[in-house]
Amino acid sequence: MDIPLDYETLRVIWWALMGVLLIGFALTDGFDLGAMALLPWVARGDEERRMVINSVAPTWEGNQVWLILGGGAIFAAWPFVYAVSFSGFYLAMFLVLSALILRPVGFKYRSKRGGAAWRAGWDWALFVGGFVPALVFGVAVGNVLTGAPFRFDTDLRLSYEGGLLGLFTPFTLVAGLTSVAMLVLHGAGWLSLKVEDGPVLARAQRFGKVAAVAAILFYAAGFAMLAFTDMGYRITSVPDPLGPSNPLRTTAVHAAGGWLANYATYPWMWAAPVLGFAGPLIAWLGISRRNHPLVFAGSSAATVGIIASVGASMFPFILPSSIDANSSLTVWNASSSHLTLFIMLLVTLVFLPIVLIYTSWAFKVMFGRVTTAEVRSNPDFY
Repeated sequence: MDIPLDYETLRVIWWALMGVLLIGFALTDGFDLGAMALLPWVARGDEERRMVINSVAPTWEGNQVWLILGGGAIFAAWPFVYAVSFSGFYLAMFLVLSALILRPVGFKYRSKRGGAAWRAGWDWALFVGGFVPALVFGVAVGNVLTGAPFRFDTDLRLSYEGGLLGLFTPFTLVAGLTSVAMLVLHGAGWLSLKVEDGPVLARAQRFGKVAAVAAILFYAAGFAMLAFTDMGYRITSVPDPLGPSNPLRTTAVHAAGGWLANYATYPWMWAAPVLGFAGPLIAWLGISRRNHPLVFAGSSAATVGIIASVGASMFPFILPSSIDANSSLTVWNASSSHLTLFIMLLVTLVFLPIVLIYTSWAFKVMFGRVTTAEVRSNPDFY
């Protein structure tokens, strides 16, 4: 089959698409997680909590599509990455999935009984379902930056030499707290658009200001740790970008400050961290001026910038190995075949616009503020 795009180009396209899917998940389901993490703090009493819950209830299921697409893309386009991450991070992923399962269960069951204790319990379950994934996703990204403890032998058999507790280090916790602050800010931005002017909105904006400052501080701390500690990797012999995928055909070394090298080589990449710092400032300004669309625009910009800066820093690495740098997975050695990537791209070009159009239509239909009157009068509200 004559494929019009060469193997190198397809690999770069799928690296970019993986980033787009991860950002899409963070932008959509991220405000769901942030809103639920804020639930016990911004809403007092059953009516206020139902208002917060119903700000995300109409769209949260559709937002999960991005998580499924991201997992599917990793499985199909980057099989080595899927093998290492889904086996090595298995317990962390189980923790995330368990927390995510609490969300739909909490939505469906909290209003099945009228007791205050019953509903309060499910409200805390919804909080866990928002806070824990936000934290663990950030910790996972921190481990991607520090490297995972895996290696391949000469027969490409994988061995993983880490455990759940080993995932939590000072740097990965900073990454996790950056993620929490970023998504709480995004949740506050969403509530600024979705709940009526009143106590819930006022509290959400107060927490949004705190989250904006926290996002800047934790993001700056993480950047400083990357710059002034021994974290980072560097490829010493670049494999043929048109060659077959084999993790052992790359030679790499641990290099202090290696994650900042791309910014010197490609200055345009500074747009990502600049956006990561500017987004929370824009959101903080929007809260101060009671400009609700500006708050959400700022939180969205922060999300895009922070996540994009990780990909920009690491390229062409996808998942480095902390115990055997030569086993590190990169854009050039961890992808599916040339034909597979091309067929997947054709499918994506058909279905991704459909997902985007449907998502945009759903948000348009569901747009509007949730009010106390609606919560009181509508028994179908959670």
